[in-house]
Amino acid sequence: MASATPITPSPSRATPDSDARKLAMLLSACAGPVREALEADDVIEIMANPDGQIFIEKVGVGLVVASAGMDAAARERIIRLVASSIGEPCDRLSPIVSAELPGGGERFEGLMPPVAQAPCFSIRKPSATPFSLDDYVAQGALTLAQCEALRAAASERLNILVAGGTSSGKTTFTNALLAEAALADDRIVILEDTRELRCAAPDVVALRTHRDHVTLKQLVRSTLRLRPDRIIVGEVRGAEALDLLKAWNTGHPGGITTLHANSARGALSRLEQLVGEATPALPFGLIGEAIDVVVFLSRASGRRRVEEVLRVSGFCEDGYALAPLFPPSLTLVP
Repeated sequence: MASATPITPSPSRATPDSDARKLAMLLSACAGPVREALEADDVIEIMANPDGQIFIEKVGVGLVVASAGMDAAARERIIRLVASSIGEPCDRLSPIVSAELPGGGERFEGLMPPVAQAPCFSIRKPSATPFSLDDYVAQGALTLAQCEALRAAASERLNILVAGGTSSGKTTFTNALLAEAALADDRIVILEDTRELRCAAPDVVALRTHRDHVTLKQLVRSTLRLRPDRIIVGEVRGAEALDLLKAWNTGHPGGITTLHANSARGALSRLEQLVGEATPALPFGLIGEAIDVVVFLSRASGRRRVEEVLRVSGFCEDGYALAPLFPPSLTLVP
């Protein structure tokens, strides 16, 4: 009888040991200010520009220029190490590397010539200390009335659209919503391109896209067979918006998603554009019925705050019916 052949992990399958080696090599390459920033709890984002300058964004401080830069060879080595860690090529035909860093899961975007003049990259770090809605109130980034209204919206299973510009804090605010006690007894399915959302509920299924092989649109459709109570999408960027709206409108209320926009009203216009990638006839009524609340965040001088929280009451001839979202306890005196 032939002896059994030992089973070894596939080279493409990550193991704790392989992740540790990749992380060690990456940290070795990230000497100086980049490594210091990676290890600092108050750093949100690290950006290495083609000219070698390094910009670091810190909580409550904003962007600062690192005391030392990084030469092109060092930047290129980091990009190639990240590409190698996910088994992707990195050359003139594949000059863009989008990935999560091994170990910590930070979001990485690296670009090489010819799309950039010289190697450059950006690293987005998840918040070291998750924020709650109460934390936003304590910092003056959210009013108490808005906090109570959003808490009630989560309890009432309203669908919430979180909008804002780049680095306005959409993901961090979504995590604050996911930490609400109202979600604790629900089955939560989270869909993302990179793992950034966290939910403390005991019944959570976290799924993510797989480069060009599994799209967010495919995940949204597959999710319906997992019996979710709430469907959470990290960010809608394309035609999957229509499938998500349909899912939210057919027995899966209480969802949350984010998108890039310059205002609360602009968020609905942006959603129309995304839905338009799936159908030429824009379903304004579906959007007005599926989206219950729009939260708009802004960023200025390193500080992020909630600018608007609007209730969407449907769509009519004059457009979307929008009004500030008030907590149920607030009685308006005429």
